[in-house]
Amino acid sequence: MTKPREVPGIKPYTSPAGGWGALGATAKAVREQMELSETPLLLYRTNKPAGFDCPGCAWPDKEHSSTFQFCENGAKAVTWEATKKRVPPSFFAANTVTSLRERSDHDLENEGRLTHPMAYDTASDSYQPISWDAAFARIGTALRALPDPNQAEFYTSGRASNEAAFLYQIFAREYGTNNFPDCSNMCHEATSVGLPHAIGIGKGTVSLDDFDHCDLLISIGHNPGTNHPRMMGTLHEISRRGAPIIVFNPLRERALERFADPQNAVEMARFSSTQIASSYYQVKVGGDAAALKGIMKALVTADDAGEPVLDHLFIAKHTNGFAAFADDLRATPWHAIEIASGLGRDALEAVAAAYAKSKATIVTYGMGITQHLRGTGNVQQIANLLLMRGNFGKPGAGICPLRGHSNVQGDRTVGITEKPNEALLVGIERHFGFRPPRAHGHDAVAAMQAIIEGRSKILICLGGNLAVALPDPAQCLPAMRKLDLAVHIATKLNRSHLLVGRDSILLPCLGRTERDIQETGPQSVTVEDSMSMVHASTGKLTPASDHLRSEPAIIAGIAEASLPDSKVDWRYLIADYDRIRDAIEAIYPDFHDYNARIAVPGGFRLSLPPTELVWTTPSGKAEFICFDGIEEDVPMSADAHLRLTTIRSHDQYNTTIYGQDDRYRGVFGRRDVLFMNREDLAAQNLLPGDLVDIQTALPGSAGNRLERVTVIEYDIARGSVAAYFPEANCLIPLSHHDADSGTPSYKSIPVTLSPSPKI
Repeated sequence: MTKPREVPGIKPYTSPAGGWGALGATAKAVREQMELSETPLLLYRTNKPAGFDCPGCAWPDKEHSSTFQFCENGAKAVTWEATKKRVPPSFFAANTVTSLRERSDHDLENEGRLTHPMAYDTASDSYQPISWDAAFARIGTALRALPDPNQAEFYTSGRASNEAAFLYQIFAREYGTNNFPDCSNMCHEATSVGLPHAIGIGKGTVSLDDFDHCDLLISIGHNPGTNHPRMMGTLHEISRRGAPIIVFNPLRERALERFADPQNAVEMARFSSTQIASSYYQVKVGGDAAALKGIMKALVTADDAGEPVLDHLFIAKHTNGFAAFADDLRATPWHAIEIASGLGRDALEAVAAAYAKSKATIVTYGMGITQHLRGTGNVQQIANLLLMRGNFGKPGAGICPLRGHSNVQGDRTVGITEKPNEALLVGIERHFGFRPPRAHGHDAVAAMQAIIEGRSKILICLGGNLAVALPDPAQCLPAMRKLDLAVHIATKLNRSHLLVGRDSILLPCLGRTERDIQETGPQSVTVEDSMSMVHASTGKLTPASDHLRSEPAIIAGIAEASLPDSKVDWRYLIADYDRIRDAIEAIYPDFHDYNARIAVPGGFRLSLPPTELVWTTPSGKAEFICFDGIEEDVPMSADAHLRLTTIRSHDQYNTTIYGQDDRYRGVFGRRDVLFMNREDLAAQNLLPGDLVDIQTALPGSAGNRLERVTVIEYDIARGSVAAYFPEANCLIPLSHHDADSGTPSYKSIPVTLSPSPKI
């Protein structure tokens, strides 16, 4: 028997998710980034009532008071921010911007924290120190010189606090634009657009307590062990109390198979673990809507046959459109569902039977649902499934989109949107005394298109790494260098900062872990988690530099320099963040008694009408929305046999690369791999370790190509392949996005493979 070819850096990982492996990785992150004496107290303060909110994922904290509420990747996020490493002016004096562009994304951020405001100098091709006042004056002069405010783009990362995001949108709207490209545009915009049409709000409806009462959890298109790891404790509890967890995901993910809770002394001592998924269905990339339609078709068929599996009283009282929706399901043939989903009828009928048996079901989903050409439709099908059995407005039931950054949902709640509603605009005018613009602005894709075409001249980024996060770097990266001015409010250096045009300014800000002292004393900010809980976050560490300013203070400084006749008293607001929260409360009724309620450990929950069976849709009812056809996410050309999804490694958070390992998937020290099904390897006459060039198989995509990638065997659905984000972003045309939400189709790209030429 021939021994399988060994591929460098590829070694099966046989342990469960979590466990001793997680503790070891946490210790390594701490050792590499921080002073060991500081770490225990820092991690203890994470997600504590008097501490700071983890700058990682948006999963909520149980009562916000547990002894330890951090996880491996949370610890990486905290230590990455609280690192002892620094990037002072001397670093930039020794390194030209051109030379820095040759470094990897990991190496750039791993240099450490930015310490001083810096401005790009063309003559020396380097960043040089600039005073805060001079930086603000330079930005203000450039913004005032634009002939049209809509030539400026105001990007927001989900890391920003409610207070910073609120001031940012007030500033940009007083300046005269609704151009708010946002990180949400690249992840859960399909949720924000799709759910309001279905249930009246663009958020999830479950609380953390609901997970204690669900009879069934259906998990679709997400990898919690890496992307929202604190969720693993909840999944662990659900499994151990015997409730089924049904998983739909193209790849076998270790955290969805078995997990050892590092805080469970028995599991750690015995080297044991808990099975997470009771059933695991490997849906084809792009086949989610087909799988959902198959489950729902089975329910309708059973109900038509006299089996009472639908909640007809709920449907009649609370919904519209069921008749047309059911007719569409009846007309959808099973063979088409099976082809598009990659799953058999028996499997989907088994899921339908389990769902029909459950009295309270939660469906969780991530970007495996939203980042598709029809991501908005995918989200709405999940809402349809829950509506069929009345799984809203009762304990243990509802829809649960899994957000990424810890305040990406809060930023949207307090006004970061390119499509403001009239209530927001009226509230701003009433409270601040200026009339904000009404015309819709740019989302992330539209903003980059405007920059590419030269219609937008200035980009201000409140955090993030926009150029790397967006698809199609062959278009995006050169376009950034055509800007008249780029301003980056940041904690660390990243690639977007090096795409300098005529002028570029770096403004270093405080991190979530650091003390924020303003005129009236220490300040707290607030964030909103995935379940609409708003709570305070108070940094404790000494700032990385005496020259740092808080995000609210930086925004206020830019606003004062740009709007000499502003109606807003910016200095008054930043002197005491309670005043910012008073202004938020004045515009958003849901934030009543804001300052009093965040003083309570755990904070407060925002209003979610569907939990009270109130539907803020035009009809006043929840809407069943058909998914026309069940063809795969995008038709493939005749020569394309594979569909690619981009994924994050375990040593990664969004565009931040902590290291080169992807432990749970058995990849170590490298990221240049393509995950393939064994049968697809054979069909392509490939062996693990072979080098291939990947070509996008879409019209006009000849330039979308990734070369010399190593194929490896992995347990992934047949016809599906996976590669790492952002390296594989070059395969995604900027124009290939969901028409309804603008979300790029990172998760479903038809591709062809060819052997790489020998060199």
